[in-house]
Amino acid sequence: MTKIDLLTAAPWLKPILRSRLFQPVLMLATLAFFVMVILTGLFGTPAGNRNFGIVFVWIVWWALLMIIMVPFMGRIWCTMCPIPAPGEWLQRRGIVKRTSGKLSTLRWRFPKRFRNMWLQNIGFLGVAIFSAIILTHPDVTAFVLLGFILTGIVLSILYENRVFCRYVCPVGGFIGLYSMMAPLEVRVKDPSVCVTHTPKDCIIGNEQGYGCPWMLYPGGMQRNTYCGMCMECVKTCTQNNIVINVRSIGSDLTVAKERRLDEAYKAFIMLGCAILYSAVLLGPWGWMKDWASMESVANWLIYAAGFLFINLVVLPGAFALTTGLTRRLSKQTLSTRELFTHYAYVLVPLGLAAWIAFSFGFALVNGSYALVVLSDPFGFGWDLFGTRDTAWQPVGTTLIPFLQTGILTAGLLFAINTAYKIAAQYSQTHRQAFIATLPVTGFMTMVTFILLGLYLG
Repeated sequence: MTKIDLLTAAPWLKPILRSRLFQPVLMLATLAFFVMVILTGLFGTPAGNRNFGIVFVWIVWWALLMIIMVPFMGRIWCTMCPIPAPGEWLQRRGIVKRTSGKLSTLRWRFPKRFRNMWLQNIGFLGVAIFSAIILTHPDVTAFVLLGFILTGIVLSILYENRVFCRYVCPVGGFIGLYSMMAPLEVRVKDPSVCVTHTPKDCIIGNEQGYGCPWMLYPGGMQRNTYCGMCMECVKTCTQNNIVINVRSIGSDLTVAKERRLDEAYKAFIMLGCAILYSAVLLGPWGWMKDWASMESVANWLIYAAGFLFINLVVLPGAFALTTGLTRRLSKQTLSTRELFTHYAYVLVPLGLAAWIAFSFGFALVNGSYALVVLSDPFGFGWDLFGTRDTAWQPVGTTLIPFLQTGILTAGLLFAINTAYKIAAQYSQTHRQAFIATLPVTGFMTMVTFILLGLYLG
């Protein structure tokens, strides 16, 4: 597919993105939403299905994120996310206007060993273990969000730029991973222009905007993983060299030189959590939901240990055996560890499909609660918009199994195609690549059948 530059195809878009109002307006709007979530979590009804925070974060926002924003627009949520906003505004000593001088921080250097996705992996697992509690207790959701915001502020005081977003945020980690599938990218039109042009305004900033808050060099960017789509580079580039492309889905998955073990483990964690969430929240095993909800500490500890074991040992271990078999059958020259890392990226489309399928089931069944809490966000008996007494009504229940089956099948087929493309990068012949693809295909097919079994009963 030929890439289409939206800034050229839609000339009206560039003035909007170059405006200093663009990101602050979005962030102020979502910050107001988060404030409402926190207030209703702390002071509203404890009944999750009657509380604005629970319904609009874990049903409405989550569905929009996983079904629309991430698959189609990549890290567009990071453009408007309010969590880093207070810390970033403190650094910049302002919200809209580009203030002169250096960022206001202590200028500590973030430890090099943590400049990767491992902290995000740990953070996501930490949140996921408590997910059954967070998703049903409004006060816990409020404290988690407050914790994220306070962490962002502290890190913004200590370090320059968006250290929280780049290296710590549990949500940003998986959005970055799955944004490799999105048909939208921020890139440079001609990398050679960036090489020869000085000064590097996109890095150091100028009077039009700040240097990249995500600590990236746009001229060398080949993947969406760490670009937060803040559009500062659109503002600061004096060479008109930044483009926003519509491109082929999943293009980033075939960029071989940037594949990493921390990202590979993120793929396993996200796939494992999709399976376990489906089993706990949608499955028929009431005892499992009770254990996950911390009915007793002893049972929850067993659940937590099993949760970590499946995510960190069982799935990666089974895949390591699979890639070992791939290496033996295809006689590829890379080590098993190298193949393990490279082939793990085939789990990105499969994992994303699993989360979309899960989100459809969750959102369509519970989405009608949104009408109730819009009128009565705190559960105080208000009826602001006349929808307080709207009856719970699942939507499209007969279509959900077909949607889930179609989405998982499409994800599996895309993952198999990706597996062949990756195999071809390390194979001499089509036959060698085909043989290398077979064990990985078997692994992914087995995972797909497990997911279908959970969704279809």
